[in-house]
Amino acid sequence: MAAGLVFRDGHLLITQRYPDAHLGGMWEFPGGKREPHETFAECLHRELLEELGIEVEVREELEALLHEYPDKTVLLRFFCCIWRRNEPQTLGCPAFRWVRREDLALYEFPAADARLLGKVADSPELWK
Repeated sequence: MAAGLVFRDGHLLITQRYPDAHLGGMWEFPGGKREPHETFAECLHRELLEELGIEVEVREELEALLHEYPDKTVLLRFFCCIWRRNEPQTLGCPAFRWVRREDLALYEFPAADARLLGKVADSPELWK
């Protein structure tokens, strides 16, 4: 899976999971499952366009994490992204937020995403 840390004007884009989905209601870094023919960057570009209607520039991979939930194991690759076009819309999620670094702790994230929160919060250079 590919997930994007989409930055814009000192804010980070997060999305909420549907209530009936795995880990429903929690907040996450947007992204999704990679198709067999895609690179992770291509997957992320497609997923953000499908779920939010936005176009981004996918930059460097910030982290790759293997996380074991009780019912599944996921490999997540997190990429830094820069928002380029279109305002986000709730096309494939019930809600989204542009959050400031100091507000990240106010949102509940799945364990896999939460493992990255400290690194993101402690990296002011990402938020410029």
